[in-house]
Amino acid sequence: MPAHPRPRPRMTRLQRTATAALTTAGVAAMALIAVPASADAEDAPPGAQDARAVHWDVKASEVPGQAAGSDPAGAVARRHAADRSDLLLSAEVAGRQQRAEKKASDEAARQAEEERAADEAREEQAADARAEKRTHAPRRQAQPPAAETPEPAPAPAATTDAKPAEPAAPAPTAAPATPRPAAAPAAETYPDTLDGWIRESLAVMAREGIPGTYDGLYRNIMRESSGNPNAINLWDINAINGTPSIGLLQVIQPTFDTYHVPGTPVDIYDPVANITAAANYAYHRYGSIDNVNGPY
Repeated sequence: MPAHPRPRPRMTRLQRTATAALTTAGVAAMALIAVPASADAEDAPPGAQDARAVHWDVKASEVPGQAAGSDPAGAVARRHAADRSDLLLSAEVAGRQQRAEKKASDEAARQAEEERAADEAREEQAADARAEKRTHAPRRQAQPPAAETPEPAPAPAATTDAKPAEPAAPAPTAAPATPRPAAAPAAETYPDTLDGWIRESLAVMAREGIPGTYDGLYRNIMRESSGNPNAINLWDINAINGTPSIGLLQVIQPTFDTYHVPGTPVDIYDPVANITAAANYAYHRYGSIDNVNGPY
């Protein structure tokens, strides 16, 4: 016999109603779970949203590598800027120090120049005073000593004889006094100073017929060597050529040899020999040392 399927039991009306109610309740519960989150986000006030955003930012700053101000490239740039500032400050300080040192050096040079000018003025005044004193000093001439007159012989003593006294012999006539030759004036001595060197050179120049005055010699000496007989120029063209300028009037050896004045030492460093040789050269080249007012 063929098998007959068993009939399914039918649900009662009450069972169907209960099942539908349970299904509806489950769907509603699921909707309530999903909807409140979006509803809260849409209905939340702006302040609450900002609070949540701030809270997130604060939390993000606590993440390693995301801390505020963490900028390696910016730190390097700031360090380089600081280094440049230090270098600029150091350069400014060095510049100020250099300017201060230059100012002090210029001031010292100015004071030295003023002192040198004052010394030259005092030396020139002293030289003028000495020259004026020599001009007005009375010249003393040697006077020949007076001739000695012989005393007359005493008369003979009287005697007691009756013989008449013989007339006295006439007194011998004194021979005329022969004047003694005047003593030769002693050679004048000169001090071993610039004034003495110039005056001795002037005496030699007068003897040899070389023109020149005290002022002309002194002016050129102070310009050329400042009165130093050992002065030597080791940098100009003469020095480069192997004949440096030497002495009070800065004479080179060939010029000294050519214009050396007899009666002075054959030594270019000797003050008197140097002056007279230079004056002799200036006489033949310019007419007189007084006509020289610069390098010659």
